[in-house]
Amino acid sequence: MSVVSGSGACRMTLGTLASRYGYELVPPSSEGVTVTSLADEVDSVIPGSLYVPAGSVNMERLEHAAMRGAYAALVPQALRGAVDRLSMPLVLGECDDARLAAMAQELTGAKTLAMFACYGEEAGRVQRQVEQLSEFLHVLGNPVGVISAGNSQSLERFLDLNYPLSILDVQRTMAVCAEDGAAAVILALSEETLNDDALQSVNVDVLGCDDKGLSEAEIVKSVARFGCTVGKQTHIAGRTQESDALAAQATEAYGQTDSSALSLSIAMVLAAGVRKANIKSALRVSRDLN
Repeated sequence: MSVVSGSGACRMTLGTLASRYGYELVPPSSEGVTVTSLADEVDSVIPGSLYVPAGSVNMERLEHAAMRGAYAALVPQALRGAVDRLSMPLVLGECDDARLAAMAQELTGAKTLAMFACYGEEAGRVQRQVEQLSEFLHVLGNPVGVISAGNSQSLERFLDLNYPLSILDVQRTMAVCAEDGAAAVILALSEETLNDDALQSVNVDVLGCDDKGLSEAEIVKSVARFGCTVGKQTHIAGRTQESDALAAQATEAYGQTDSSALSLSIAMVLAAGVRKANIKSALRVSRDLN
């Protein structure tokens, strides 16, 4: 189900939508209509939705959306005449993935979250890295959300999601994590978890990868399919001699031999600016808990 709803304080009028994104309203008098959610599938439309059809759109789908309670639909200019057959206004113009994500972010009003992302060519390995990073950030005192086909959760609450996730699915999940009090979200960058371009308007703070054969440029190129922003402020982290040594000491203390996932977690939190002293303290806590 691809729908994202606004928070109690965030509502969007059609007039605001039109002026901000350069759309035209039919009829113009509908500028005061307030939408409370975005839906890109007819079956996801709820009362108050702005229906933004994914793919091609026809009258049957628009009429179905109106019957389900859509307050308006965003459609190409060619469908201007459809307003005469519908019981809802039309927002006329094109909507690309970036605009859809921006509208969803504005509607949810979610606070800014620190974004960690793990990438690799082996999905199972990425899942282990995500789980280890989640555990390590928790020990460091950070409430986190996880978006991964293996196990998505908001703090301690498991999330029942349909994978791979769309743009609206991701924005809705991030909003849930923010509302629950998460300080950070960890993303599994895999085709099992995400549709192409699902991370439009999502800025990645730390991108971790343990595939030694990939350069930073190759990693950035590989994750571009998901649409996330990997810019000058993004830290790309991989295991280092320092992180390997710290991880090895911690894992040997309780009889484990594979410290690679923990090492990558350490490298990622170091890249995020966490002090080494705090990391060592967290490793001691983790060792005592195990």
